[in-house]
Amino acid sequence: MTGVAALSDRLVEFVSMLRDHGITAGPSETVDAASAVASLGLADRELLRSGLAATLLRRNGQRAVFDQIFDVYFPVSGRLPELHGTATPSAEQVDDLREQLIGALAAGDDDTVARLAEQALTALGGYGRLPAQGEGPGGGGSGSSGGGSATASPAGWSSYLTLKHLHPDDLADRIAAAMVGRHAEALDGAVATIEAQRRLGGFRSAVEAESRRRAAQLRGAARIARNVEKSTDQVSFLSASETQLAEMRRLVYPLARKLATRLAARRRKAVHGQIDFRRTIRKSMATGGVPMRPVLRARRHGRPELVVLADLSGSVAGFAEFTLQLVAALQDQFSKVRSFGFIDICDEITDLVRGGDVPDPGLARRIVRHAGVARWGNSNYGDAFASFVDQYLDALGPRTSLLVLGDARTNYGDPNLSALRAMVDRTRHAYWLNPEAASTWSTGDSVADRYGAELTMFECRNVRQLAEVIARILPS
Repeated sequence: MTGVAALSDRLVEFVSMLRDHGITAGPSETVDAASAVASLGLADRELLRSGLAATLLRRNGQRAVFDQIFDVYFPVSGRLPELHGTATPSAEQVDDLREQLIGALAAGDDDTVARLAEQALTALGGYGRLPAQGEGPGGGGSGSSGGGSATASPAGWSSYLTLKHLHPDDLADRIAAAMVGRHAEALDGAVATIEAQRRLGGFRSAVEAESRRRAAQLRGAARIARNVEKSTDQVSFLSASETQLAEMRRLVYPLARKLATRLAARRRKAVHGQIDFRRTIRKSMATGGVPMRPVLRARRHGRPELVVLADLSGSVAGFAEFTLQLVAALQDQFSKVRSFGFIDICDEITDLVRGGDVPDPGLARRIVRHAGVARWGNSNYGDAFASFVDQYLDALGPRTSLLVLGDARTNYGDPNLSALRAMVDRTRHAYWLNPEAASTWSTGDSVADRYGAELTMFECRNVRQLAEVIARILPS
């Protein structure tokens, strides 16, 4: 029973840490997870990982965070060797590991790759050292000769140091050549190179996972798990790396389908419109003038038009790119969608924003290159709004919803509130989505408070916030 109780505590702590990282898992999901552990057992760790993921995850973009925390709370048992010393590895040792890695990756031998990840971290990734038994914290206890102790263990493990010594990226061509040699007739050189890169990525992930497991043994699972990267839907648009932005793009169409389904359900519930007072009074004559059953006007199911005006400058471009692609994926929910971009001058970009099956990874750069959105290159909201009013004001009308995307930072230029006011006055609804935290609005050159007085402004720092705001303002 002691082992069962310890496993239960570990599972509860694991689920609690998932919640701390934004993965909503309640009591019912925890019970399902416990049932999965009881059914699948602990012998096959990857099977257990898949079972827990199936019971605890509900959104796209959360699997990477789940895997990292799983590695910390459910480490590979019995595989961590006794390790001593942090001496600089020899060139022969590194070369031998590289040769073994080439052979294992070319053969697709996952078990050997996992073993090599452990060996590489052991040989190349240790840093610092813990005092040996009988040695004081300063490194000089009884029996110490003043030099490095041969029985001192590393104070930590670094995947960065391991990969820095090993240089696995330099091996891609040799791995691809070995793969072609094994499958000369069935494997093209370009395909082999792509597959070699994918397998090297798996090796890097294995080294990072092993580093986290060892760190958890040294410092405790909770401490290491708190430092796990956020899930993709919680990463800030303004600080996202290229890899994270690519992950976000993969969320566009699953998110669009979810929002479209939510909108359809909202429309089904709102099948009737407002009360028709005259017909209600007339019908009440049959009940002595008491309006027992109000008569409702039939709703008009016309879909509104949408105009998107996006700031494409600097770090805001990643946020604008994702939102433009999301709107393109939702364009069936509107009778008409027109998109405009700007840096210091405005231009229509509707034809450049397509709603295809695969999001364009270079959308913002392509727009800046092919559209007239910049003259000098510095963000200027005042001039951009003026150019929109001069050239495209007729795009707005009484059935139009206006969506402005940007951080409202004017480089201390004229915000041109009159132009924005002229745009808002012509629309049915107007909203501003700001990728900065609300606490930074109106600091420095931001005029978010002044723009926010003209239309409703929402904080949209990540995919999750953006989805919640879009779901709230979508037409019904």
